[in-house]
Amino acid sequence: MATSRARRGPVPKTPGELDAMAASGAVLAECHDMLAAEVGPGVTTAHLDALAEELIRARGGVPAFKGYPGPTPFPASICASVNDEVVHGIPNGNALREGDVLAIDCGVVLDGWVSDSARTYAIGTVSPIAARLIEATRVSLDLAIDACRVGNHVGDIGHAVQTEIEAAGFSVVQSLVGHGVGRSMHEEPQVPNVGRPGTGPELVEGLVIAIEPMVNIGRHEVILGDDGWTITTRDGSLSAHWEHTVAVTADGPRILTLA
Repeated sequence: MATSRARRGPVPKTPGELDAMAASGAVLAECHDMLAAEVGPGVTTAHLDALAEELIRARGGVPAFKGYPGPTPFPASICASVNDEVVHGIPNGNALREGDVLAIDCGVVLDGWVSDSARTYAIGTVSPIAARLIEATRVSLDLAIDACRVGNHVGDIGHAVQTEIEAAGFSVVQSLVGHGVGRSMHEEPQVPNVGRPGTGPELVEGLVIAIEPMVNIGRHEVILGDDGWTITTRDGSLSAHWEHTVAVTADGPRILTLA
């Protein structure tokens, strides 16, 4: 879940704590894999939300997003953002249509540890530019993860995303950022998707961050909807969102939200 403001200072995690976070992340990855098999034209995001909550609770977890504090408590277990919705879309009974772009963001709390990740899907056959948007955003996440190495800086992560996305001709959302994660959903440091190499907080062993490129076909500006949650592109252009929870280790980046 993207944020514009982190909640607490960075807390490096021990190897055992990283394993506990990876267990949470494995449940989340299973949830995403299940949803990937369900998405398609005619499916409602409310149905996907119900499936996600059922699986998370069946594995002994709690949906991290449901009831999350905001203008009103977030009412669902997933964020389902369609087309020009960037993040925090509230699931509803509207059926997905051929050509839609759907971003699903989800979080799990297992034994007190939070994991957070997002994937973006093409619904049926999408336009060529929509397909390029989805792929460029995914690739930018891979490059950002590769920058998560001891001694690097948060600016190296943002630079990796920004360079890839701008080369593809798209825009990085600048007013929303990734974040530290652990016992809380939003910890420090903030992790912008733009930056200069060697700037920002240093990446230390045991730091865990949620890296989440949010990318628009058009301009980077976004607006908040009347529901107090859904954030859309100001110009109505399509948006994509990919995210993993990643640990900085002596052996390189460790993705904690894999099956």
